Amino acid sequence: MHPTVEKVTQRIIERSRASRQDYLNRMNELKAQSPHRSSLSCGNLAHGFAACNQGDKDTLKFMNKANVAMVTAYNDMLSAHQPYEKFPDVIREAARGMGSVAQVAGGTPAMCDGVTQGQPGMELSLFSRDTIAMSTAVALSHNMFDATVLLGICDKIVPGLLIGSLSFGYLPTILVPAGPMPSGLPNKEKQRIRQLYAEGKVGKDELLEAESKSYHSPGTCTFYGTANSNQLLVEVMGLHLPGSAFVNPNTPLRDQLTRAATEQVIKLSKPHGGELGLGDMVDEKSIVNALVALLVTGGSTNHTIHWIAIARAAGIIIDWNDYAELSSVVPSMTRIYPNGQEDVNAFHEAGGTPFLIRELLDAGYLHNDVETVVGHGLERYTQMPELEDDKLVWRPAPEKSLLPEVLSSAAEPFAPDGGLRVLDGNLGRGVIKVSAVAREHRTVEAPAVVFNDQNELKAAFEAGDLDKDCVVIVRFQGPKSNGMPELHKLTPYLGVLQDRGFKVGLVTDGRMSGASGKVPAAIHVYPEALDGGPLARVRDGDLVCLDAERGRLSIEVDQQEFAARESVKADLTGYHHGYGRELFGWMRRAAGNPEEGASFFWNHEA
Repeated sequence: MHPTVEKVTQRIIERSRASRQDYLNRMNELKAQSPHRSSLSCGNLAHGFAACNQGDKDTLKFMNKANVAMVTAYNDMLSAHQPYEKFPDVIREAARGMGSVAQVAGGTPAMCDGVTQGQPGMELSLFSRDTIAMSTAVALSHNMFDATVLLGICDKIVPGLLIGSLSFGYLPTILVPAGPMPSGLPNKEKQRIRQLYAEGKVGKDELLEAESKSYHSPGTCTFYGTANSNQLLVEVMGLHLPGSAFVNPNTPLRDQLTRAATEQVIKLSKPHGGELGLGDMVDEKSIVNALVALLVTGGSTNHTIHWIAIARAAGIIIDWNDYAELSSVVPSMTRIYPNGQEDVNAFHEAGGTPFLIRELLDAGYLHNDVETVVGHGLERYTQMPELEDDKLVWRPAPEKSLLPEVLSSAAEPFAPDGGLRVLDGNLGRGVIKVSAVAREHRTVEAPAVVFNDQNELKAAFEAGDLDKDCVVIVRFQGPKSNGMPELHKLTPYLGVLQDRGFKVGLVTDGRMSGASGKVPAAIHVYPEALDGGPLARVRDGDLVCLDAERGRLSIEVDQQEFAARESVKADLTGYHHGYGRELFGWMRRAAGNPEEGASFFWNHEA
């Protein structure tokens, strides 16, 4: 193992020793009581299989047959989740072929950040993760099940499914992806038209046409945002079938992988002699593997929040220093938009996750000594699935990348580090993703231009007030203020300013996520402005330094004067009502800080 990876892993193990043991003790107690179906009364059990056909009822009367819970985030509106409409029938058929049963245990909400960007609904996005976790727990609470398959892909959905399932970590669990849509309009062209629209040089019809050619069919969006980062991290944790993350939906290979995942989770179940559950597989080493995978691919900054929350659900404590230390030694091995011009389909064609895993294992960046859904050892994930005479087989990943401009070797990476930095200073603590930021743009020292609402920036841009070197401060965007929305709406405007030759940066207590691009953005900054954090004392014209190279985030004013300033109070009532936002007030009030996962689960435990 690389010494830094080993050092960080051991630090996490020591830090988590008590909480991890407490979690494992709870799971072992529950495991000893399973199958829980045997504890149900006749009336309970009759309710549980009342809607089943007679064959499934007969099977479920016996405790030596597995019942697989499907927790699904299917809906028609998310392109990534629309293919899940047909998955339950495939899963039921595969389960019956194993002499078992599969039931949809419950559904979870699944919102699309792409639809809600810049809209009030985006203020529910982060909190949807913990809502999904609770929905998953409700679905699994009936004590009818011996194994779980999770049907979900996008942003907050996979973290929510995992957090909820880890409360039932004694059950074996497999995540079943649906895959990315085929490639559409090239990303460079999409970006060009977005910036032209921001400048008023093309109209809404041209923009909609470009967006429709980019997002055009069932499947995940093909850029390397949070959804596709989810899939890669989950596969590197051994919770998918090998090589299954980026197989396109509605293809024979995709259907066979869904059948195989069902059969595999049944083999892992207690009625079939299985002994390991999800909680055994999500351990300190698999969490470190996920962080390495995030960094080596320049993945979504959302996972500096979400994977902290997932780890805590398994009793494991990680923080931003762990990310930063790993990032300092883990090389950058992919160029997937927005860190390059190609998409996840090109990454998959180049050798994909199996090639990446083999390179990282050989170079000592990943732990091989982990439990996965296909057995012990991550080397089993160095193979790619394919169909041979309609039969699913796995073959070794190619020896060399088939698209070296998209996927490199560990020996010849695109950059020597992972491109994620922690920023500290008298403006607070945050993170920045620099894998898509040119080196000459990574340090900005310029006067502040302060906004309390992201919608104010557009008007300032159009008035020409931002045509200068500036650090844009967008505050009152933290979880307690308005749910910590993503601020991608700002990206085209800031990109235009940079292209005009101005030095420009963004500092916010909000999020930017997987589409963080060429403009340096200090995000997730806390203490947030609503809590009286330093951002609430910044004024227009204050000299601000955002230095990604040295990890500094500071305001260059007299510190006594700055400390004595009264914190600005923003009227946030407009964020707290309408579009269902009034129902989430208790989540806003209870949310923890981003480095603790921005969750109310562990900030205010009952």
